[in-house]
Amino acid sequence: MNIAITGSIATDHLMTFSGRFADSLVVEQLDKISLSFLADELQVRRGGVAANIAFGMANLGLRPVLVGAVGEDFVDYRSWLERHGVDCDSVHVSETKHTARFVCTTDDDQAQIATFYAGAMAEAREIELAPIVQRVGSLDLVLVGANDPEGMRRHTQECRTRKIPFIADPSQQLAFADGPFIRDLIEGAEWLFTNEYEAHLTEQKTGWSGEEILDRVGTRVITKGKDGAVILRKGEKPIEVPVAGQVTAVEPTGVGDAFRAGFLAALSWGLEPERCAQVGSTLAAYVVETVGTQEYDLRAAHFVDRLKAAYGEDSATDVAAHLNP
Repeated sequence: MNIAITGSIATDHLMTFSGRFADSLVVEQLDKISLSFLADELQVRRGGVAANIAFGMANLGLRPVLVGAVGEDFVDYRSWLERHGVDCDSVHVSETKHTARFVCTTDDDQAQIATFYAGAMAEAREIELAPIVQRVGSLDLVLVGANDPEGMRRHTQECRTRKIPFIADPSQQLAFADGPFIRDLIEGAEWLFTNEYEAHLTEQKTGWSGEEILDRVGTRVITKGKDGAVILRKGEKPIEVPVAGQVTAVEPTGVGDAFRAGFLAALSWGLEPERCAQVGSTLAAYVVETVGTQEYDLRAAHFVDRLKAAYGEDSATDVAAHLNP
């Protein structure tokens, strides 16, 4: 199954703050907010939603096609991804701009304040999917992740025109997008991925109810942090999937990306949505226990054992058949 992952490719600058952001917020003065937090630690890591998802899928044995725009400073990052099995031949390299930067500070409550510099990502709108289809033979599924807005729109429209099934995963861009733009991104998607807050934001900005969204997409997958995930399909009962057992949360950046990577890997294996969410939740546990989105060490036997402990023997058996020991 050929899956293309479109979206941001970035370098993450991750900081930690010993305290609570909430303690420094004055509700009556939010229109005049001016705050500075003294960070205790800085980690510079590889990131970007598309690269994170592709990395996770490759660690589970797939060869996803990464689609995004980067700067000429991407050389070492490209080498890292290719060594782990990611197809980077369709990544666009800008001649003038740096690879995007994500700067994020996390407090003791795991709340985050972040800033994103687009840089070369703005050139994602220049990427056409047709040459990628020609190069790899076909695309069975395209994930349209957070990216340059016009790039997201172009990928979505091209998927519709070429009748390529697609996943709508607007995530961070929901905060900036208006209703018509969001409606255009999700109309006709096979899958719609959001976290719980983004799910409410999607409904608020589009003006569509949850049921009306299900009239327009095949399946909604909503992640809920420590409360797991829920899978929604029109006319069917919600499927609730808990998190993968006990975890020691260190840094939450990239957890949602790992969930998507595991979900898509299991989907490509032909597993049912509930099992896909279990695989996604298990991979997400590895990320939340490390600093950085691609720093985890994934061993097949340990992954299957962790899956079994969280979801039972049947789940472990279904997944073990697809993992290279």
